[in-house]
Amino acid sequence: MLYKKEREELCTVVKTMFERFETNAAGGNVSVRMNNDHIIMTPTLMSQQKFCDLEWHEILVVNMNEQKVEGDGNITREINMHMACYRERPDIGCVLHAHPRESLVFATMDMEMPNLTEATQKLGRIPTLPFAPATSLELAGIVKNYVTSRQADQIPLAMLLNKHGIVVLDKSLRKAYDMLERIEYNAYVAYKTLIFDSLSIKKLGGASGRELQYNLEE
Repeated sequence: MLYKKEREELCTVVKTMFERFETNAAGGNVSVRMNNDHIIMTPTLMSQQKFCDLEWHEILVVNMNEQKVEGDGNITREINMHMACYRERPDIGCVLHAHPRESLVFATMDMEMPNLTEATQKLGRIPTLPFAPATSLELAGIVKNYVTSRQADQIPLAMLLNKHGIVVLDKSLRKAYDMLERIEYNAYVAYKTLIFDSLSIKKLGGASGRELQYNLEE
């Protein structure tokens, strides 16, 4: 019975993600580095079959050769993307892949997400990476190359997967989930801001800044 407490915590986080529309029935997966030998990871089809409502024993213990050590269920084919991140940077403690509702707007439109909120500034850019099919070695390679290109930057890091979802990298599960939540709020603010800009809606604040009017220019 390896890492029971950590596996229980991962169950709590993925259930919260699903309930808060931070992933969907189409997929998503989360892994956490335990040490140099093992990660724990959500099983394949956790969203489609379980709606992310997992028991601790359904969280898999996997070794660095991508072999299951313990747990009920099968390894997701997207483990290649997770392992590409862990092998590239030893400071990555969690790889969180999700299909969040707000962020998918930018991922689907192949747009870099404007980083507007104070809570997300530590990320720097939030790019959308080139498209490759889900679960493919090509996608794992694209993610790996982006992580390599950001070697000089501290984590957390976040990247959108074209027409697919998001990957958040951080030192721990809780930190990665916290950043996912921040990114989702930033995405909501960003696309509303783009709508306002496209309609030429401008703020005409008074001297105090407390009373705001909006002007729709023709």
